[in-house]
Order: sequence, then structure tokens, then C-alpha cells
Amino acid sequence: MDDSNTLWDAVVIGAGAAGLFCAGQAGLRQKKILVLDHAKKIGEKIRISGGGFCNFTNRYSSAQHFLSRNPHFVKSALARYRPSDFEGWLQHNHIAYHEKHRGQLFCDRSAQDVINMLLQLCQQTSVTIRFPVTVHDCQLIDKVWHIYTNQGVVNSLTLVWATGGLPVPKIGASDKALQFAQQRDHSVILPRPALVPLSLTEKEESSFTQLSGLSVPVVIHSGNKGEHYGQAHFDEDLLFTHRGLSGPAILQASSYWREGESVSVAFLSSSQWQEMDNSAGGKLVENILTLFLPQRLAKHIAQVTALEQRRFAELNRTEKERLKNSVLNYVFHPDKTLGWNKAEVMLGGVDTNLMDSRTMASTVIPQCYFIGECVDVTGHLGGHNFQWAWSSAYVCAQSL
Repeated sequence: MDDSNTLWDAVVIGAGAAGLFCAGQAGLRQKKILVLDHAKKIGEKIRISGGGFCNFTNRYSSAQHFLSRNPHFVKSALARYRPSDFEGWLQHNHIAYHEKHRGQLFCDRSAQDVINMLLQLCQQTSVTIRFPVTVHDCQLIDKVWHIYTNQGVVNSLTLVWATGGLPVPKIGASDKALQFAQQRDHSVILPRPALVPLSLTEKEESSFTQLSGLSVPVVIHSGNKGEHYGQAHFDEDLLFTHRGLSGPAILQASSYWREGESVSVAFLSSSQWQEMDNSAGGKLVENILTLFLPQRLAKHIAQVTALEQRRFAELNRTEKERLKNSVLNYVFHPDKTLGWNKAEVMLGGVDTNLMDSRTMASTVIPQCYFIGECVDVTGHLGGHNFQWAWSSAYVCAQSL
């Protein structure tokens, strides 16, 4: 491509959710936009999200659903482009969707509907999309960005980084935005996998082998008050696997967990424990637990508390307290996450303390913006990360 005589209003690097939406919204403002992506097929992370149905937002998304070293950063963007705005856009495009769980919205037919909607917006607003194109370098010369690619040089007044995070390398995850920021003295918060399963120590894992495949509702606590993101608890399902722990509860907890820390799980509520305590009578511990928990888990708890074949009514105070702790405060000791291949999102990224929350502009790199997952903003499970993509992209587009 020979663009040496063309000056774009903005070049957006990355054709994922944030990049395409930003380009389309800027196109609505009559801006001349070029999108570049290194992948052979764009929108792949959207396509595989939500089991192929794309959990495109959450009706209740708010600042409390996000982690960032600068926790107030998300407020402006979320207020200016809300979940109801994106929901309304789907309605306008006659895309059928449904609420699955606690405000989580999914496409009825396919995630491809969201991809098509984004591409259609770009087409209608004359946005140019080119892929696969590899960006080698970007230099600001006389207030014009010169973007050097494997297909030539393109020139632009502004540069927008929307390259996402590091999860799922096989579909083209990239740290280009982070590298670019660091090279120009815009600090980066060390990235790590988030919304990711956790493995257990070899000894602990072997004790749960018989529970593999079992899913159970829990309340899980994770994190440390002294850490940047603090502590959190979630009321979700936990899944035992042959490699450790997964399910929504663990994915949520993983964003707060750090190596060397434990996570605690309540399999029963305090009221359920009290009900069990009042009604157990002469029943065996395993049998009374089975009234409240899956049989395999009930048997496991009876084993690890050394209360097999013991009748509940015969337990002394110490034994009863041991059983109570096992169902109200079971402590797991994960040794690591399952890594980028299994992570849904990235924790960390471009430091928001050096960004304008109203525009997503860098305050240290002129005429440069960062949006979406490459920014140090990470949502909880359930559509919040897509909402950040839409909101950050929208406010960026309004300032181009």
C-alpha cells in the first residue's frame, strides 16, 4: 500500500472490539480512519467469547466491577457510554439477545452478529480496515505520526492503540501497545493472567481427584487488604477439575489472588449450618452433609475431617468446630494460574495514572490514545470487560 500522500485523522492499531467500535464511532463524526491488524481474521476474540454467543455487556456494569491501580479512572467513560447504550444499538440492528445471569447479556444466535454489526458500522462510515498488516514502528515527526508497516508507511494526526491483552496467544494476542508505551516513558503495570483457573499443589490436587467434574455453588473470598486491589468475595459456582479449580467462582477470585496466598470457600451459609446442627440428630456426618451438598463432596469432607462413620450428635465441641470450618471456611492453597492460554483477560497494562479518563489520551505521549484491554482496567466476569471496550472506545472516538 502506498499512503505516503494520505494523512489520516487517526490510525487505530487493533481490529478487536474496542478498535472497531472506536473507528466506527469516529467515522460517524466524519473522521478519516484507518484500522490496522496483524491477524489473518479479525474479531476472533469476540467470536469465541461467551461460548460463541458473546457476553457483550452487563446491565449492571459500574466502577465497582473493575480492577485498576487507579480505581476512579473508569467512572467517566462508563457514565458517558452505558450498557443501555450498547443494548439499544443491538435493538436498532434487530439483533436478538437474552439475559442469562445477573445482568449478563448474550446474543441469541451467534457472536458473529456483534462482529458483523461492528464491521457494518465501519463500512457505513467509510472506515478503512487493512489486515494482515504488521506494525514495526511508530514515530511522531512534526506533529504527524509515521506508522511503519510491512506494507509501507502510513501517516496520521493521531494514534490509537487497541491491541487487547495477552490471553489466548493462538488467536493473536499482542503486547505491542505495552512495548510502545514503555519505550516512550509511559509506565505499564506488570501484566498477569486474570479470570483464569487455578492449579493446586500436587498433594492438595491428589486429594480432590475424586471430585473432578463436580460443580457446586459457593461463596469464595480472595485477595489481601494490603494489595492494590484489596479483598473480594463472590457468590458463584466452583468447578473441581483434574488440574485444580475452575468455574465462575475461581475465575473471579483469580483476579485478586497472588502466589503464596490462599482462597477460602463457604460451601454452606451460616443459616444452613444452623439448620443442619439443629436437625442432624443421630445421622452420620456424611449423610447429613448429603442433604445440603453433592454426595461426592459430602463424602470428601467427612474424610478430610476424619469424621467418617461418626454420628453428628456424638461429636465433641472440637470435632464439631472442625466440621463447621470445613463447610463454612474451607481453605485452598493454589500454587499458580493455568496461564495465558486459559485466561480470559489480562490484569495490568498501560498505566491509567498517565492517561486522561475523559478521552483515553496519554498525558506523556502526544496525540496518542490507549483503549480496551491494553489499559490497566480489568472487569469482573460477566460482560464487564466488553463494556469497558465499548465505553473506552466511545470516549476516545469523541475526542479524535
